Amino acid sequence: MPSSDETYGRTIIKHGMVLTMDSQMTIHDDGMVVIEGDRIVAVGNCRDLSEQYRQADRKIDAGGKAVLPGLVNLHFHTGVYRGFCDHLPLMQALMDYWYPVIRTLSPEEAYWAALCSYSEAIRSGTTTVNDMFRQMQACGDAADAIGIRAVLCCDIADSEHGLDTLTDNELLYRAKHGSADGRVEVYVGVEWMPLSSKELLVGVRELANKLHTGIHIHLNESQGEVEESLKRFGRRPTEFAYDCGILGPDCVAAHCVWLSDAEIALMRETGTHISHNPVSNAKLGNGVARLPDIVRAGINVGLGHDAVESNNSADLFETMKWASLVHRATHVDASLFPPREVLAMATRNGSKALKHNTGSLEVGKKADLILINLKNEHYTPLVLGDQTNIYSHLIFAANGADVVTSIIDGRVVMEDRKLTLVDQDEVFAKAGEAFRSVLKRI
Repeated sequence: MPSSDETYGRTIIKHGMVLTMDSQMTIHDDGMVVIEGDRIVAVGNCRDLSEQYRQADRKIDAGGKAVLPGLVNLHFHTGVYRGFCDHLPLMQALMDYWYPVIRTLSPEEAYWAALCSYSEAIRSGTTTVNDMFRQMQACGDAADAIGIRAVLCCDIADSEHGLDTLTDNELLYRAKHGSADGRVEVYVGVEWMPLSSKELLVGVRELANKLHTGIHIHLNESQGEVEESLKRFGRRPTEFAYDCGILGPDCVAAHCVWLSDAEIALMRETGTHISHNPVSNAKLGNGVARLPDIVRAGINVGLGHDAVESNNSADLFETMKWASLVHRATHVDASLFPPREVLAMATRNGSKALKHNTGSLEVGKKADLILINLKNEHYTPLVLGDQTNIYSHLIFAANGADVVTSIIDGRVVMEDRKLTLVDQDEVFAKAGEAFRSVLKRI
């Protein structure tokens, strides 16, 4: 595998357009970021910082590039296959492809699938993933190897469904929580209401409290899920999750497409965070979330791609564009979700949901950041001093292939679009072999 320095005493990034994403949305057109170990120690204009910070173990010339916080993928599934069920609705895709695949997955196959998925994330600007999958100890090994920041959880359902159990998730916590120098954390994960009993959901909250960790759950993704919940429990999914104690400021609820007014109020009351996944929701025909109402209620919303099986791409730049455009089209209102607000969802808001000290470039924050090549036709014209211009380019024109460098925890994990800690070609080849092996078995 390629070699990379494990840590740098000091890294200086100079002459980039630094989008801090701080509370003032400060931009430094000729900016500088100074990193000591895994932390940011200075951010500002080059003219103000260059005299103070001359010496460095590593210097990166960011001229012609934007420097911004790494993106946070708030709802992520390690992917094993894509391009096999593009015409199927959610339940049929789950039953015909997803569940058969993940039930038969071996730890080695999960490892290579995770490496490939995390590679795609890093190479398109994501530095943190909130990953729900199976064989998660192997996924933790993959996160450690490739250098990504990852929150992992099992795919828990009632035992008759052949997925994970509360015991599996506790074992994962004991084995991996806090590993990789703290980059890997473990939450308790719930598949969704159609595969869950009241006893299971109550147990999820009890386990999360016992471990002092969070919960990651799918809620109100489809109309069918809502109907099933009403039939089984006499309550809508989010209402029943509330009854079982699932909701709270330590809970990330994915999708939330079909929330009622009462359910939005429960999300607000409990401080639950929502991952909005517009591309997946559209591809599976599940609808468009009530995002304007959710945001108006004061609920913290981040963004996720869901899975390559339901999206075909882990590129959060694509997700950001959809997060703005789909709601403008649905509501016939071009003022909805301006670029700065959407970029905040993918950085600050996602970090807030996971309680990470990332999401903006500020002194004391973890050094998770990306460099984007602005020397492309789709960033032209680039007007310095006009903040609306660069934000518009990043949301409506950019794509993940524009990311040239990714730094996580102060370590360069991708440079000039090449991963530094793993062999990209080996990852792609082994992940392909893993899927073909699984496909034969199902």
